Amino acid sequence: MKKLSKQRRIIYPFAALAGQENLQLGLLLHAVNPRLGGILIRGEKGTAKSTAVRGLAEILPDMEAVAGCPYHCDPQDTGKACGGCRSRAAEPQIFTMPVPVIDIPVSATEDRVVGSLDFEQALKAGRRAFMPGLMGEANRGIIYIDEINLLDDHIVDVLLDAAGSGINVVEREGISITHPADFILVGTMNPEEGDLRPQLLDRFALCAEVAGLTDREARVEIMKRREAFEADPAAFREAWQQEQSALRAQVITARKLLPEITLPEQLYTKISRLCIEAYAAGHRADIMLARAAVSLAAWRGHREVTEEDVNDIAPMVLAHRRREPPEESATPQQQEQEQPAPAEKADESPEAQDKQSLPPPAVRQEEAQQEDTDADRDSNGKAKPSTEMVFAIGRPFAIKRITMDKDRQARRGSGRRSRTKTNASVGRYVRSTSRRERDDLAIDATIRAAAPFQRSRKQNGMALVIETNDIREKVREKRIGNFMLFVVDASASMGARQRMIETKGAILSLLQDAYQKRDKVGMVAFKGDQAEVLLPPTNSVELAQKCLVEMPVGGKTPLAAGLMKAQEVVRQQLKRSPHMCPIVVILSDGKANAAMAADKPLAEAYRVAESMREEFNSKYIVIDTEKKGLLSFGKAQDLAAHLGGECYTIEQLKVDSLVDIVRGALA
Repeated sequence: MKKLSKQRRIIYPFAALAGQENLQLGLLLHAVNPRLGGILIRGEKGTAKSTAVRGLAEILPDMEAVAGCPYHCDPQDTGKACGGCRSRAAEPQIFTMPVPVIDIPVSATEDRVVGSLDFEQALKAGRRAFMPGLMGEANRGIIYIDEINLLDDHIVDVLLDAAGSGINVVEREGISITHPADFILVGTMNPEEGDLRPQLLDRFALCAEVAGLTDREARVEIMKRREAFEADPAAFREAWQQEQSALRAQVITARKLLPEITLPEQLYTKISRLCIEAYAAGHRADIMLARAAVSLAAWRGHREVTEEDVNDIAPMVLAHRRREPPEESATPQQQEQEQPAPAEKADESPEAQDKQSLPPPAVRQEEAQQEDTDADRDSNGKAKPSTEMVFAIGRPFAIKRITMDKDRQARRGSGRRSRTKTNASVGRYVRSTSRRERDDLAIDATIRAAAPFQRSRKQNGMALVIETNDIREKVREKRIGNFMLFVVDASASMGARQRMIETKGAILSLLQDAYQKRDKVGMVAFKGDQAEVLLPPTNSVELAQKCLVEMPVGGKTPLAAGLMKAQEVVRQQLKRSPHMCPIVVILSDGKANAAMAADKPLAEAYRVAESMREEFNSKYIVIDTEKKGLLSFGKAQDLAAHLGGECYTIEQLKVDSLVDIVRGALA
């Protein structure tokens, strides 16, 4: 029987792409400087993203490699050679090969990406040997991930570690090995299918935004070229061969020129200014912009980077790093200074100040009871339209590590906050066990367990004899994210004594921590006679911060409506992600003066709170925003009791103990 050969994909010529100049330029700059840092191609479907990446392979010049090396080690760079090439006694044989372009599908397993045990060697020779994965095959080449935003988180983590260090460290299945993994990371994504994690997004040096063309003539030209290619691919490729060769020659020339390019001193200042004006986080944007400008200068044949080079490449460097400018808001001290002065100068003596700050008990009690309603009535006691105010955000504080409950383990640094064991056949394979609780066979561990007994078990010509005691199953772990829902009292009472300034500062602190831990966040605000979802569940902390800045204060306090809206949001989120751990943080003084039905406002709110406690196994934290004085009502504590959660005071909110509160509630 004749063996069927693998059919080779016919690639559309890179030079024949029309209307995607930025996309082509970004890829060509990586051909000039493979150490540029990777490119993300972001745009709607049908805009030649994948076609351009695959077409780049034919533009890249061939490279020299050590014969027989699975990692294509460079014979001229022994410092980055693998262990096998370093230990060679004889002079290695050298051959020329095209630059490898490795596709990683979104369904790829970790074993396939990082490498695993070579089962053929284990069975035939009875020894442990390493089989390189896709990262080993991509050394000195390109890793291309289509729909990178859909790739599993733990696979992305492994790729990021290797892309940053240039090496792949494998510690699994009784194997300990390190090999070079120096590759260009190229990803494509459709924003309609979800966003990319900020930690991965920032790793890409360039971002090419692509969209369908609106020019009629350009669209017609694209159709004609595509029809010609599909009708006769060989003839179409031949027609574009001269342009392809010209691009390849320009890449080779630019590579030779690259080490000679200089960046004038004044352009360093310009680069930093552009990054500051874009509100780019960190310093990677500055480094990438300088590196990209040098690469562009080499591509254009300049020996010195020009201001035009910097201006032309800056949009691609800053497209995915540009952030919204912070709102110009006054500090609490400034707001106090801006308060209108009283008509008459107050007595500044300590005795007079005490009298002014402490009204008679009866007056204090009346003021406290009417605090929520005075803002909604005029001098005659009639209801009036509430005046909304927007308060500044208080100073945020450092967030300490939040630990989870005993069956979950916290993670240090960035990345999902916790991991948990899973009984499903999904998640990362971390170890094996001899317990047989499900059909998730760990083949590698089973073979290792049976290997020492093969000589005594050889029978009937079987290559491998496995007995019941040898069978091992996989133990898997899955990263789980938290969902933190802020339920904020935005009624007029929150404006009293500038409570909202402190409250916003605490929320911002947790939002900053959520950015690192990849938590989803959401925000519900209640005021007037209703509650609304200001921010649906999202991983975009920048969007949450903008929502927080613009949140107004005013009106009555419909506490029950806020809790019911929070209940709806948590219910919907758990349907989508049942493994998430919801954390509901309610920031309120616990008072209520507006009901959804004919019942009393507080009684209605308590019934909703009890319903939430019974329906969800969530963590509830009530932050009491009531200013404590000689008289306090303790309504927030009552609310926490009905929720089955914990209650803490506004004084605790102002110090760095808020995260300790959350940590304690999760312990």
